[in-house]
Amino acid sequence: MPTPIALFDYHLPPEQIAQFSVSPRDSSRMLALDRKTGERTHKAFREIVDELVEGDVLVMNNTKVFKARLSGTVSVRGKKIELEVFLLRGEGTRWSAMVRPGKKVAVGDWIDLRGMVATVVEKREDGVVTLEMNATVDEVIAFANSHGEIPVPPYVDQAPAKLDDYQTVYAKTVGSVAAPTAGFHFTDELIAKLKAKGVQFEFVTLHVGIGTFRPVKTDTLEEHEMHAEFVTVDAETAGRINAAKREGRRVVSVGTTTVRVLEGVAAQSGGSIPNDGFSGDVNLFITPGFDFKVIDALITNFHLPKSTLLVLVSAFAGRENVIAAYEEAVRLGYRFFSFGDAMFIR
Repeated sequence: MPTPIALFDYHLPPEQIAQFSVSPRDSSRMLALDRKTGERTHKAFREIVDELVEGDVLVMNNTKVFKARLSGTVSVRGKKIELEVFLLRGEGTRWSAMVRPGKKVAVGDWIDLRGMVATVVEKREDGVVTLEMNATVDEVIAFANSHGEIPVPPYVDQAPAKLDDYQTVYAKTVGSVAAPTAGFHFTDELIAKLKAKGVQFEFVTLHVGIGTFRPVKTDTLEEHEMHAEFVTVDAETAGRINAAKREGRRVVSVGTTTVRVLEGVAAQSGGSIPNDGFSGDVNLFITPGFDFKVIDALITNFHLPKSTLLVLVSAFAGRENVIAAYEEAVRLGYRFFSFGDAMFIR
């Protein structure tokens, strides 16, 4: 029977949408949820040290955001039209992108990005266009970081002054148009404390694209189509994660993007991560009833109503548990979304 998206809704007062991270970041609040019993406790995020034990494996997404939002112009019947070009993913000299207003561009148009020219070579029904940039991916990213804007979500009123304010402290591999925000809560000092306790750190890469934030516009989960995302798990990391699973140690995912890496790769590879690693596209919509093969616990933020991310968290912890936790967090004044507070689901 189809699952209505309306089941994953809740009321959030607009003033609880966080506009910036707290300082220090590990002073954010954390709602700890036992997914078996539904029991909830409230702590500061730095107390994650008490929730983790020696031998636990924290898996983090080390993707790094670039300034993917560019401005440009296109000439239509001799008149210049201002555009916003939101770069999504590059391969070779071509990029998928969102262009606004999209109705103003046609296949064959040249978009002047004020220092680089993009040619529209394809327009798709989902609103994504393909651009020929006549430059390498690295060259386009370098140009964007010099001329573009930080691609914060639409519910954030003002972009941070510095790109580092929209990065995790462990960000390394450039390619995301949005940060894996569950990692915002970690500071260098907190990571050092966890390592001293014997917690193991592993890193995978998923370059966050528009599919993560694209709203569910269908009435049921089954009708929604997820976009593919490029992920990388190297052989050494895969071997260590698989060893932890064999030894009965917990694999703790930092963020829903990391969940999609680990479970997506496992789902495509017979139920476990290949020991020789994985590099390629993952297209996985995790919904209630999903059989989790890799992760045992999850650190995550509070997500938008009726979003694929809230559905994923509900699949892991149970919809009733999650909605009850969200409603309690609203009552207690938690801060929500990218720059907001955290949940630890065990």
